[in-house]
Amino acid sequence: MSLKQRVLATMKSRDTEGNFELYVTRTPGYLWALFFRWLHVHPIVVTLLSIVIGCASAYFFASSDLRYNLIGMFMLIWANWYDCADGQLARMTGKTTLIGRVLDGFGGELWFICIYIGIAIRLYPVWGFWIFLIILWAGFYCHSRQCGIADYYRNVHLWATLGQEHSELDTSVEQQRRMESLKWNKKEWFEKFYLFFYVRYMRTQERQTPEFQLLRPLIEKLPIDDPVRQQFRKESLPLMPLCNILTFDTRVIVLFISTLIGYPWIYFIFEMTVLEALRLYTIHRHESFSHKLHQKLCAI
Repeated sequence: MSLKQRVLATMKSRDTEGNFELYVTRTPGYLWALFFRWLHVHPIVVTLLSIVIGCASAYFFASSDLRYNLIGMFMLIWANWYDCADGQLARMTGKTTLIGRVLDGFGGELWFICIYIGIAIRLYPVWGFWIFLIILWAGFYCHSRQCGIADYYRNVHLWATLGQEHSELDTSVEQQRRMESLKWNKKEWFEKFYLFFYVRYMRTQERQTPEFQLLRPLIEKLPIDDPVRQQFRKESLPLMPLCNILTFDTRVIVLFISTLIGYPWIYFIFEMTVLEALRLYTIHRHESFSHKLHQKLCAI
């Protein structure tokens, strides 16, 4: 097998990954995954390393010195390679866990929280207290919802087209029951703790997608090769590049460019306007065809 074929074998689906993701993030991530597998490193350790490196990059974004900024950019790219490597390593070794998935999602959020605080410190002498209000809105509302809905729709796409075993799509109701079944003892307290936040994360996703929530139980009863599932894939596939824009690559390109030209605040404006409009548009498109398919199934 060629390197490309081996990388593709560790990816969930080509539907949800573009050429940029394949060559710029997934291939370096795969090479790191091979290295960590050779060292017998657990995927969760790789996740923790990515969190440390990504958060540490914030120190370098807080400086107005371009040399420091370049170091911060490299560290964020490095952290993202590890973020790709942990999932690829988990699939290569069969060590996939819910806690690994939760930490993986939490890690990316933590990177940007630290970076936003770093940039706010840098801009505070000019912007004053207002910069902290801007990053609160950009980070805790816009960024969180944009990445959350993009991640949800990619998992929905995999679930509808390949089946539950190829997706990480959960429901808040199921995970709430699981959380309630656990005890606050030494063995189960940590899982119960992170499930508490995971359930709330999923509820935010589900509240944004009411039409899909009506469609989901009907799709679930259909075999994978059913024409309705195929129609779902046809409608969902064009939205996958938009979901990729909402997550890491495009936002980091804008962050890097705005930092390089000395105006990092441009990134926050981009996030609050362009990316937020794209989130709303993506939801509108997905909800529209979900409504259409729901009516079609109800009429049968």
